[in-house]
Amino acid sequence: MKKALVMIALLFAGQAMSQQALGEVVGNVYENDTKNPAVDAVALIESMGIKYQARVDLDGRFRIPAIPAGTYVMEIRYQQDTLKNLVVEVPMDGFHNSGDIAFYTSSFIDLGGVEIRANDPNEIKLIDGNLPVVSISAKEIDKSPMKFDIKGMVASMTSNVQQTADGSLVFRGARKGDMIYMIDGVKTREAGSVPGASIGRMMVYAGGLPAKYGDTLGGVVVMESKSYFDLYRSWEADQIRRGLR
Repeated sequence: MKKALVMIALLFAGQAMSQQALGEVVGNVYENDTKNPAVDAVALIESMGIKYQARVDLDGRFRIPAIPAGTYVMEIRYQQDTLKNLVVEVPMDGFHNSGDIAFYTSSFIDLGGVEIRANDPNEIKLIDGNLPVVSISAKEIDKSPMKFDIKGMVASMTSNVQQTADGSLVFRGARKGDMIYMIDGVKTREAGSVPGASIGRMMVYAGGLPAKYGDTLGGVVVMESKSYFDLYRSWEADQIRRGLR
């Protein structure tokens, strides 16, 4: 009995110490007929019984903070009407911009905004509007020839990282090995044998480190592993995109 209580205590301690990579969803909602901001409309994301939501302000804007990175389905509720099946991709430590959402009382939606494409795995993507960070998704990892070699994949993502003959990573302007890995919020100096197929998303900071990663002068590799819920939400989003839902 005593051993069981110790194991439970350690489990909860580990969960409390880990930090999940979070992101935000932002956007604008307006009435299609009047072009006025849809003030007090509610942008809502519900996942695993948890609700993430925000109200539209006087300028028509909303921001839903602290959402675990991943694919979600969002809805907008306004004056007893609901717009459903808005797919959002929440990045790690960044935000998804839903653009302008025109609210029709007939439950028809018109999405404005920016089309984002990621064809080049070496392309730098602006994930929070001002910080250039190289990121890669699970779909891109699956197509990468380096998916079975984590360090090789990191080095292939940006020219600011080089891999030495002994397999160590060197970030530009730092000494060999001066870096950390964040795996599902747990900080470590080595990635070990993490299989590429288990990674849901990965992000590489080669400079301008956020304060929460401030105990290294080199770089940071942030990895989030896949879960059942990630796979389910991706499947759900794919069904919506294909008009099957």
